[in-house]
Amino acid sequence: MKEYQSEEEFLKDYDSSIFEKLSLTADIIIFSVSDETQNNYRKLNKKHFSVLLVKRDNYPFKDKWCLPGGFVGIEEDIEDAAKRILYNETNLHDIYLEQLYTFGNPKRDPRMRVISTSYMALIDKNKLNEQITPNASWFHIMTTEDKESIFVTLENGKEEIKFKIGKTLKEKTTDRYKYEILENDKLAFDHPLVIVSGISRLKNKLEYTDIVFNMMPEYFTLGELQQVYEVILGKKLLDPAFRRIIASKVEKTDKMQTGGGHRPSVLFKYKNHDE
Repeated sequence: MKEYQSEEEFLKDYDSSIFEKLSLTADIIIFSVSDETQNNYRKLNKKHFSVLLVKRDNYPFKDKWCLPGGFVGIEEDIEDAAKRILYNETNLHDIYLEQLYTFGNPKRDPRMRVISTSYMALIDKNKLNEQITPNASWFHIMTTEDKESIFVTLENGKEEIKFKIGKTLKEKTTDRYKYEILENDKLAFDHPLVIVSGISRLKNKLEYTDIVFNMMPEYFTLGELQQVYEVILGKKLLDPAFRRIIASKVEKTDKMQTGGGHRPSVLFKYKNHDE
């Protein structure tokens, strides 16, 4: 083996063609919570937990739904690519975005060896000003779970998507699970895994971060905030327990919610500890 005297000398001789090529994509799972107006004006509007999907117009998986995604340019930073793809495919920008996981099953894309770095984005759909692209649609998320499986139903009022994910405990000390697709016929690639992984991440982060406030308006009632927690977690929370969870996260304002037949309610806002 030749001995090199400098990195420059080594790189001059280096032959990258000895390695097989692979491609990298960025896929974005965009979560939102929005209101469904109730006919009974005395009740709070029902909240929906939603994900944004895009219908593919090219092969592979033509006419199937998928998460917004695309290939990363050879000179492009991955996060910059995610922001570019987000805007090009959905017309959304300047929203909360964090890296989720990397998915690298060799058979996840029939075209070639493709690794995907996924991102999770959060938005309050009620204050969405941008118009999403025509081939994109919000789907309400409904999940049920048992010891070995997660059942997910997505529906947008016109179409229903169902898939089933198997789960196996991977690390008992950290409560981490390995997921696999058991049933799926309407989502492209391995995007059921991305969606379930994103839901799991978001649920976990509700416990120890302030991430939920990226999905909230500036002012809200405690009842509205509790509804958002409950629709994401998929369970009812006892009022005292919920108040303890959010006690240090919100601050009371001098504003009141009035109208709509409700008793006036005090409005709160997020207490930004960095201010």
